Amino acid sequence: MNILLADDEQPLLNFLSRGLRAEGYQCTSLHELHEVLPFIKKNSPAIIVLDRLFGHQDSVSILESIKALPSPPMVLMLTALDEVSERVKGLEMGADDYLCKPFDFDELLARISALKRRMNSPLQATHETIKLGRLELLMQQRIALLNGVELTLTKIEFELLAYFTENQDKVLSRERILSRVWQTYSDPNTNIVDVYVSRLRKKLEHSSQLAIQTLRGNGYRMVLK
Repeated sequence: MNILLADDEQPLLNFLSRGLRAEGYQCTSLHELHEVLPFIKKNSPAIIVLDRLFGHQDSVSILESIKALPSPPMVLMLTALDEVSERVKGLEMGADDYLCKPFDFDELLARISALKRRMNSPLQATHETIKLGRLELLMQQRIALLNGVELTLTKIEFELLAYFTENQDKVLSRERILSRVWQTYSDPNTNIVDVYVSRLRKKLEHSSQLAIQTLRGNGYRMVLK
């Protein structure tokens, strides 16, 4: 698997490259932000480990362009900005996962493995169309249509919506949602499921048919009204 490492700290790049190569990954290292997008367009790495700050440049600025590519890589963002608002900003702009500096190398490996599992998850492999009321999910194109209008969704939002839609009327616990959508069995951000459910509700608020119900102590359930 090809991994792109992009960070303006050369010693960290060297360390990560040596460590990941020892684990069997093929790695390329870049230390300038302006080199990242052209490299991805030309080489299509599977995963990019992307530093948040390059001097005064914020790499969040290129996430939308990365995710708009025909075959975008999974993005693991590294950052010294550990405030919740900063993590949320990166995730909203398209990052697939976040890891705060300083970090343990074993945790980095675990997060890369989780991204690999998400790349091979059934939600990504299916070519079918899922319909629920006036909601239509085109799984291959990863497009969600509500009343014929495309919803603007991040990768995680789409996967969460697809999971709810596949399981209409079923109660999904936070643990099941974390396992399926985030490919993890723990919740490092404590309320990340609740945050994403709230965001989905806002994007579905124009639907008179669909509702994501909260069942206290049990989880969530999508229903047709």
